[in-house]
Amino acid sequence: MATTTPSRGRRRAPSRMTRAAGKAAALQKPRVILALLLLLALTSVMLLDGYLRAEVGGDERVRSNASSSKVPDKVLDGGPILSFRGGEAQSQSVPEKTIALTFDDGPNPTWTPQILKILEENDVPGTFFVVGSMVSRYPSIVKDLVNQGNEIGIHTFTHVDLSYQSDDRIAREMDQTQLALAGAAGITTTLFRAPYSSEADAIDNYSWPVYKKLGEEGYTSVFVDTDSDDWKRPGVSKIIKWATPSKNKGASVLFHDAGGERSQTVKALGTYIKKMKAKGYTFTTISGAIRQTESANQQANGQTGQSGQQPGSEQGEQGEQAGGQAPGVQQGQQPGQNGQLGQSGQAGGVNSLQAAHRTATGTTLYEGKALVAAVAVAEWTVPGLATGLAVVGVAVMGRFGMMLILARRHYRQRNKRRFSWGPTVTQPVSVIVPAYNEKECIANTLESLAKSTHPIEIIVVDDGSTDDTSRIARDAARSFGMTNVRVIRQENAGKPAALNNGVRSASYDIVVMMDGDTVFEPDAVHQLVQPFADPEVGAVAGNAKVGNRNTIIGAWQHIEYVMGFNLDRRMYDLLRCMPTIPGAIGAFRRDAVLEVGGMSEDTLAEDTDITIAMHRGGWRVVYQEHARAWTEAPASLKQLWSQRYRWSYGTMQALWKHRKSLTDKGPSGRFGRVGMPLVVIFQIITPVFAPLIDVFTAYSMIFIDFKAALLAWLAVLGIQLVCAAYAFRLDREKYRYLLMMPLQQLAYRQMMYLVLIHSCITALTGGRLRWQKLKRTGEVGTPAGVS
Repeated sequence: MATTTPSRGRRRAPSRMTRAAGKAAALQKPRVILALLLLLALTSVMLLDGYLRAEVGGDERVRSNASSSKVPDKVLDGGPILSFRGGEAQSQSVPEKTIALTFDDGPNPTWTPQILKILEENDVPGTFFVVGSMVSRYPSIVKDLVNQGNEIGIHTFTHVDLSYQSDDRIAREMDQTQLALAGAAGITTTLFRAPYSSEADAIDNYSWPVYKKLGEEGYTSVFVDTDSDDWKRPGVSKIIKWATPSKNKGASVLFHDAGGERSQTVKALGTYIKKMKAKGYTFTTISGAIRQTESANQQANGQTGQSGQQPGSEQGEQGEQAGGQAPGVQQGQQPGQNGQLGQSGQAGGVNSLQAAHRTATGTTLYEGKALVAAVAVAEWTVPGLATGLAVVGVAVMGRFGMMLILARRHYRQRNKRRFSWGPTVTQPVSVIVPAYNEKECIANTLESLAKSTHPIEIIVVDDGSTDDTSRIARDAARSFGMTNVRVIRQENAGKPAALNNGVRSASYDIVVMMDGDTVFEPDAVHQLVQPFADPEVGAVAGNAKVGNRNTIIGAWQHIEYVMGFNLDRRMYDLLRCMPTIPGAIGAFRRDAVLEVGGMSEDTLAEDTDITIAMHRGGWRVVYQEHARAWTEAPASLKQLWSQRYRWSYGTMQALWKHRKSLTDKGPSGRFGRVGMPLVVIFQIITPVFAPLIDVFTAYSMIFIDFKAALLAWLAVLGIQLVCAAYAFRLDREKYRYLLMMPLQQLAYRQMMYLVLIHSCITALTGGRLRWQKLKRTGEVGTPAGVS
């Protein structure tokens, strides 16, 4: 995966009042919090999406062949409708020559609408036992189902065998499905069918307590008399045959409108309905069957019942409790709250065939709508993100391939014996060293320049340091016998102003810019200025290397620098769209710098800004791998965050400043249409999204397929290791540092992701940053001491 390309040197902080600095820090905190909230929101959306697909919290265990010794015989031998009136188990059967069509596992966007159409054409109702996660994903289908006059029952939220689940999990499965129904169709229901259930005689000692608990809360559990076994896809004729009751018996008949390919079910259903009608059968819902049975019982007992009452009222379907309340319900309580059912006796305004329904109101309704809305967000976000990551993955792999090909070509081209930029550049150059509070490092910097094999003048521009930087620089120059050093002091104005002061004070046509905490190899300046033999070259990027690489953070940055410079920069060089000359080591034609307006203070990335300006001015910018400088990288995560935050934000500022290059002609247009898209894609977009691949990988390892996800992650890591190893080979670096790369992918890149998110938020909100000085130790000495 992509990492942010290191591209510039250290920043200098102008002195500020403590109050102003505190205000700036306070302004940044909300953006950090917002970045973390975005990450949390994304994680939550992914977990919700996984939960809806039973990937998070899924349980595929199904109990079979368990004893039923604790289940009452009257239940095992009873009908398919089980309720608990007054705490007593009661079974009911479907009346003779009556069929209650029931459908499990839906809704499904392909099959459920087709089944609804067949039911409507034949003027037949159905009872649909829905899975809550599917309801929340396809709410419009559920609304159509209810509006058509069909009845709804609960089939749990994630289709798990409840006999394995805790009481809390059972309550969640029921409550969440009730909320989904409330959000989708504005109703809740009293009907329940357990996943993997069949006829009543299959109730065992493990599932029986579940049915009792739910029955005490007011649920009616529904089993089957006749199973079409359509899920086996045995063929239309067998589905019809197996769904047909024997000897004119009434039956609760099971079909499926989801859970797999259901074309045979769709083909069989219409024929089945017509066949059963021809035999004199009538069709009803589960509530309709309950009503018919109770009506027949009342007539047999010489009772007339209360006119107009519906099943589920105080003396209807659910029976009567003390105080006239529905089973297990506090007065006024709604379905979906703590597993309890609706207001006593409220039919919710639905027709008699939907008497199990209750109108969702109050908190239940609003929570249900919120759930459906959240699922809608997840349904769009996760697949969209997955598609985006696939595109990013292809782009990153393509980038790696392009870098390897172009880096190899660049190395061979520039290291041929016959390769030459032109006549050897021997004229003296000016080395500008902007410094702000560099007392720990400035002596080492000057000592390295004292060993330069190329004639130079050194201009140290002290940008209002509050320490002894100027004195130490003068003392070091005398100590090393250097007569070519000038120390210029100025009021604190920032690094760009210090560099501009140095350029104006330079005596020679070529200026080399470096940081006050950087040391050059003896031949660095000589190597750096050789490309200026080509009159088209206006600027040269050197090879900055991490000196303090013997810590974990240092090693991570070392890997990043080597890959960034030795692959990215070679690629950009050949494409003639180098985006940044690092502040640690770079060289310019003095006249070209002045021509484009000098170092700008418009952005935090003055090095990127000036580099793009050079391209737009028609100058060629190249990379000189043999010009090496050693710099002190941030030694703590806090300093690293601060540095990379400014780098990434400054890059965004520079790209926005030069956005008109997209429509320019000539060299400026070339950078705008080649370089700028590459920088945006590979230094902003892919670094932001690439770490999410790790998040998806972790998600897959935990919830989907650990082995496949791990192999995929290792394959990507292998590709990265190949690229890094090749970069280390080109730069003649020790391979042992690559042992830190797996950990870098797990920890370091996630930090870079948050940094970029933070930068993007700052850019979008129009925030501004001040220069800030990183704490230095001076541990990077002369190049000879670096291993």
